[in-house]
Amino acid sequence: MSPEQRKAAIAGLTTAGLLAVAILVGSRNLKHIDAALVGYTFASLFAAFGVAYRYSMWLQRPPTRMYWRRGWKAFCRPAHLWDTLTDFIKRFTSVFLLNAFIWKRSKPRGLAHMLIMWGCIGSAAITFPLVFGWVHFETVPGDLSRYRTHVFGFGLFDFPHESLFGHLLFHGLVWCSLLVIPGVLMAYQRRIRDHAAAALQNFREDLLPLFLLFAVSITGLLLAVSYTWMKGYAYEFLAILHAVTVIFTLLWLPFGKFFHIFQRPAQLGVKFYRDAGEAGEQAVCVRCASPFATKVHIEDLIAVERELGYKYETANQTGAGIGTGHYQHVCPACRRKMFALAQGQLWKQVSNGG
Repeated sequence: MSPEQRKAAIAGLTTAGLLAVAILVGSRNLKHIDAALVGYTFASLFAAFGVAYRYSMWLQRPPTRMYWRRGWKAFCRPAHLWDTLTDFIKRFTSVFLLNAFIWKRSKPRGLAHMLIMWGCIGSAAITFPLVFGWVHFETVPGDLSRYRTHVFGFGLFDFPHESLFGHLLFHGLVWCSLLVIPGVLMAYQRRIRDHAAAALQNFREDLLPLFLLFAVSITGLLLAVSYTWMKGYAYEFLAILHAVTVIFTLLWLPFGKFFHIFQRPAQLGVKFYRDAGEAGEQAVCVRCASPFATKVHIEDLIAVERELGYKYETANQTGAGIGTGHYQHVCPACRRKMFALAQGQLWKQVSNGG
């Protein structure tokens, strides 16, 4: 194993180990673990290892590592900490909770993403605490008409099982399915009708996630139909089918498109990095003397390129108008001009029999 792989493996084992300890402690030494959900638990542990492993490998890439460090440095600036926290709340609300950047692309796309996102968040918030034994319900001693909610083994509150609150709570996964299914169908419709999207998509990254979400949601919904209106008909088969779809989705989580769920928050660090750069010194083109980017970004880009083995140092070039330095110190407009000048010089040499 390479050093990067060893670090990633340690990160994965640590994350899975911490989750296992949290399950052990939160379920009061596995006292409140449902034996029927053990498969979900092991799939979750594997997913935790896989996500941490891949995330660690991703952070060890030179560009990602540079953005990660600079993002945290920009976020933790003492003189701007309060402004940074306020800006973080605004951006988190806009980018993640409301998906403003997707709504700008198109309203149907924004609606589909919102339905899928909130349906998945709601189902995860319900499923994982139940699977890990962190939350369970017991009848109140002496009153069989009421349930008591226990969180990490501590009783919190009671409620009548026939109340509206009880109905909404115990059917929480049904409401989440009713959000995910139309969102998936809207996203799939775009995939098969939008020629621009169809030209770039592939099955593993674009269609398989939709099929998995639909399978998990529809099988879970059929379970509710079975025990509510069909007196438990085919419930055992549907329970196994639903478990297979959920476990497969958890096992596939670190390897497919769902991994962007864990990558996306790092985008906020990039925004803080850009803000800090724009407030600082600007990079000036060595050819036309015009500012074209932030100085810290250009210097970091040069450092990353050298780390990756790319060297774009420039020597004196006749007619190019630049001296010894680095190609990244030239603005994009001058790069295009330099390319045209080089072509012109080459054409002139060929015309003169060179």
